[in-house]
Amino acid sequence: MKRRIRTYAELGDAAGGSIGAQVAAQTERLTRRLGAIGHVVAIASGKGGVGKSFITANLAAALVRRGHRVGVVDGDVNGPTAALMLGAARGPLTVADDGVHPANTAAGCTLMSMDLLLASPDAPVRWREPADGGFVWQSTLETGALREFLADTAWGELDYLLVDLAPGTDRISRLLALVPDPSAMLLVTTPSAAAASVVTRSVTHARDAGVRDIALVSNMDGHACPSCGSAVPVFGDEPGAALAERLRIPLWATVPFDPAVGADTDRGRPAVLAAPHTAAARALEALARALENHVRTRTRAEAIP
Repeated sequence: MKRRIRTYAELGDAAGGSIGAQVAAQTERLTRRLGAIGHVVAIASGKGGVGKSFITANLAAALVRRGHRVGVVDGDVNGPTAALMLGAARGPLTVADDGVHPANTAAGCTLMSMDLLLASPDAPVRWREPADGGFVWQSTLETGALREFLADTAWGELDYLLVDLAPGTDRISRLLALVPDPSAMLLVTTPSAAAASVVTRSVTHARDAGVRDIALVSNMDGHACPSCGSAVPVFGDEPGAALAERLRIPLWATVPFDPAVGADTDRGRPAVLAAPHTAAARALEALARALENHVRTRTRAEAIP
């Protein structure tokens, strides 16, 4: 079945409809999609370069290993990397009456990413927008793309849907406009003063927006010595445990820097699959267990009248 997807520039000219009505219809589809998903988990930071996509890919693989049905949304629509890290099957996506079917991955989860919609892996994202003032439209276009990834993808029944957000606290706001109460928001940091500063602002922003459940993941927190396995500090600033205590949020994982597991993930083999006995993989498995325990506790609390 072939479906024509209209651009946002055409919405206002659609016969017999309006932008408001079409957004309302999509919002209703989003509500139905989320009704079949157990838990939506946001992976954010506010800062780039801290390894959000690495954490997302490995968390997804770890959850699949533990028997869960998992989907991943690559929310970085301008710099997508999840397809590469998860070993996604490339090729035309199937479009059916129930929506666009997500791609399967080597990690065992399903994925929707802008990367899968581009003509080639090295093609840049180009938005169709008015010739003048394109920057005014960009936020609307990016939010629209995220809404479509969530609402118009045929996710089916999932235990977890992980949303890997692009850098910037504004990206947190965009997701919360669509998913006001995620089951958890993981904020990824590194033990550097710059990362700690931005993540601190992200925690404040998420709290002000009413997010109930925020946890910290400290990535590249020490270097795993290949000889003895001990962790040697890389950045020398505030470690994750100290930052979590200062921000009064739980620390769910401390992941040491390991070039080998990073290289494996870049080849589409997350560390928990390619090198499960490494310190980094064990930390990522612990992250999956922490998330399981959290949603179990949250579900029990919500069941109590």
